[in-house]
Amino acid sequence: MADVEMKPADTKAKKDDDKKEEKFVEEPKKEPETPVSEIKSNIILIERAVSTLEPRFTHRALRTLTGLRKKVDDTILYTAISEVYPKGSSVKDGLLLWLPIPEAATQEMDIDTAAPPVKPPSEPLPEVEIYFRLLLIHQLLKSSAKYPKALELVHQTVEKMQALNRRSMDPIAAKIWFAVERAYELGGEIADARPLFLAAQRTASLRHDDEAQASLINRLLRSYLHYSLYDQADKLVSKTTFPDSAANPQFARYHYFIGRIKAVQLNYSAAHSNLQQAIRRSPPAKVAPGFYQAVHKLFVVVELLMGDIPDRSLFRHPVLEKALSGYFEIVKAVRTGSLSQFQTTLSKHAAQFESDKTYTLIVRLRQNVIKTGIRRLSLSYSRISLRDICLKLHLDSEEDAEYIVGKAIRDGVIEGKIVHEKGWLECGTQKNAYGSEVGELFQRRIAYCLELHNQSVKAMRYPLNAHRKELAAAEGARERQKELAKEIQDGDIDDDDMGEEF
Repeated sequence: MADVEMKPADTKAKKDDDKKEEKFVEEPKKEPETPVSEIKSNIILIERAVSTLEPRFTHRALRTLTGLRKKVDDTILYTAISEVYPKGSSVKDGLLLWLPIPEAATQEMDIDTAAPPVKPPSEPLPEVEIYFRLLLIHQLLKSSAKYPKALELVHQTVEKMQALNRRSMDPIAAKIWFAVERAYELGGEIADARPLFLAAQRTASLRHDDEAQASLINRLLRSYLHYSLYDQADKLVSKTTFPDSAANPQFARYHYFIGRIKAVQLNYSAAHSNLQQAIRRSPPAKVAPGFYQAVHKLFVVVELLMGDIPDRSLFRHPVLEKALSGYFEIVKAVRTGSLSQFQTTLSKHAAQFESDKTYTLIVRLRQNVIKTGIRRLSLSYSRISLRDICLKLHLDSEEDAEYIVGKAIRDGVIEGKIVHEKGWLECGTQKNAYGSEVGELFQRRIAYCLELHNQSVKAMRYPLNAHRKELAAAEGARERQKELAKEIQDGDIDDDDMGEEF
């Protein structure tokens, strides 16, 4: 038998190393997508959504709207419309009227070049036109000189959208209504758009258009709260039903508006739970910092009105630290029970509180500050004169101090009695901390956890029409059993032919 020459192990190891190096060769990084190509890819998704009757593709296209509208300009929109629509299209001409002709386009028109024949694009769907109109509205709203033009485009778009009346246009229509509100806010008065929103909301509820209905309810609530019409906003909430299938951002806005209404109506527990839902459903802090700050400003005030002190880590959040600086000073004044510090902080940040529409709620905290101060004094002194209480809490007179202390005793804030003959307060023993209040607190926490669980279950996504496959399989098995029983009755199958399963 001939000897076999063995190959050295080093060569084999080198080959393996070479193969590993080939696998780990760095792939070239993809260049970022241009705004024009991004618009075209969104149009493809919209057309796919219409052809397959799947609105999730339209939602995927609209998900990029926030970042896309910051990148587009007149030239980009002009180029995208010119490339998507065929030459001589009336829709194309109508869209280009809202944009100035860029210099590059005028130079191409002046130069007569013999371009190779290219197959012209087909006429896009009406949803594509509404999507371009949405981009045009946001582009016109970037300049204050174009606000009247944006209002005119808004009216044309709403009329065209209502005339087409296509269900595949509903996700884009919800975004259009937000653009309508924005145009009226910048170019006119929000109250002028209220009749338009009310008529559209009635139509959307009759057609079961959940997305437009959710958007329009939020538009109307914001319009009412902008002018402090809390009674009308509360009536709207009681007369309408917010759709359960609405997106999380719409739910976050809705809970925030309800939280504001309930806080003004002195229903602080309901306001607190709604604001918690708004915080949980809101986008990340870095994505929507303005909304995140507005919700937490109201949340801090409502917690103080409920008698709780917000967590200190909340004021160290990088997005909230600067915005909540004035509210942090209010929290310190309430916590220490210093009425003078509270009045100083209130006058110092009055302009900010009024712009945030929390000034009237913060004024209510004066009684909480006084109650906290009285509680601290009752724990520190077994007996204290009303004059000393008046000086320490910076009250106007001893009569005010006597009235406030009497009310605190009646409300159960402190235990003690007022000796009117000698003019002092005799403080009793400390109130037991374990009572019905502890049970109520645990009940609130349990209710919140159950609500969180129910909302999480509702938010789960299941495969579309998955139950129909199980029904079809069960129906097929039932038919096979019937055929088998019929064959047994006819005598075509013996017991030995049926197998061990039977």
